[in-house]
Amino acid sequence: MLVSKNNIVIDPVDGKKGRAAFVDLGREFAAREPNHVPQLRSEQLELVDPAKNPFFGHATVQLFIATRSGKPVGRIAAHIDHLALELPREQGMGPGTGMFGYFDAEDEEVAHALLSRAREWLRAKDMTRMIGPISLSIWEEPGLLVKGQDHSPMIMMGHHPAHYAGWIESFGMTETKRLLTYDLDIQKGFPKLVQRIVASGERNERIRIRPIDMKRWDEEIRTVLHILNDAWSDNWGFVPFTEAEIDHAAKKMKPIIKPRLNMIAEFDGRPVAFMMVLPDINETLKKVDGKLFPFGWFHLLRWLRKPMGAGMRVPLMGVLKEFQSSRLASQLAFMMIEFIRRNAVEDYGSTRGEIGWILDDNKGMVAIADTIESTINREYVIYEKPL
Repeated sequence: MLVSKNNIVIDPVDGKKGRAAFVDLGREFAAREPNHVPQLRSEQLELVDPAKNPFFGHATVQLFIATRSGKPVGRIAAHIDHLALELPREQGMGPGTGMFGYFDAEDEEVAHALLSRAREWLRAKDMTRMIGPISLSIWEEPGLLVKGQDHSPMIMMGHHPAHYAGWIESFGMTETKRLLTYDLDIQKGFPKLVQRIVASGERNERIRIRPIDMKRWDEEIRTVLHILNDAWSDNWGFVPFTEAEIDHAAKKMKPIIKPRLNMIAEFDGRPVAFMMVLPDINETLKKVDGKLFPFGWFHLLRWLRKPMGAGMRVPLMGVLKEFQSSRLASQLAFMMIEFIRRNAVEDYGSTRGEIGWILDDNKGMVAIADTIESTINREYVIYEKPL
């Protein structure tokens, strides 16, 4: 327990009841935001449960709740991803790097007390640097939303009040990386340059763009995530998926995967690239207020069968490193984007897509986003501070 001035008490929490209190407090803070989307509580509980989230297999995590005069006024997670410690420092993580996440606070004083508690916990674990917010894995919800609070987030995207940035910065944390998402009108065709690139690829017999085969789902998702591990291995913040995380992702993602929205690109019969697209379940979660009962399950099942009119988010794509400096890489990307765009409009009547997040200094992906005439609609920041 840590007690600061003005009777702010910060206690570590664990166990089923502690995790439930931690999640429920976050839900209370989220509900205050005009454009928040209430998530399924069961899913949020699973993310902080060591028995259910394979991230805990390579991480040490401590959850904290702050109270003032007995009333909960904030929360934070401090954690160490031991795989991240093994990576080169120039890739954003590396030796001595601890993290914070799941950050919510009633006011600046509480915010600083929570960040101080996370800092002390990380120092005691011999960490020399704190980055965040990252909740919990880099593959879950990285960064603090600093632009884009005027509209609701898509699936698996964080949403935070604008004033959190000022509180984190006044604690002495500085920006280390900015992440972007791009909004796209998918009803209109792409510019003529992209159309020519796609048409050229369609004539190339060595290229095949195919939907994911759901009859071979376990094999297909492993192919996708192994390409991802190779394609992103030099990227800032990259932490490889473990076999346990691949198995977990396969199970969790299968119900929302639509084959004609998820493509694998083959070159000479070999899988070399992929693009994953998820229909935006957040639109339905808003309608059911994030609750399965009494009738939320019915609406969600109906949506899962046919997500008509849903927005489409591209959370992941990748091309094997050996091809990334070639023209083939961008051609495959444009082909997959165009094929999926057509299918989203034809199958589901979709009008909007979102690509991201994308690192702001990823010149290749930023160039692709610009070429298809998408526009930045949300920005996230990851901060750092020496310990």
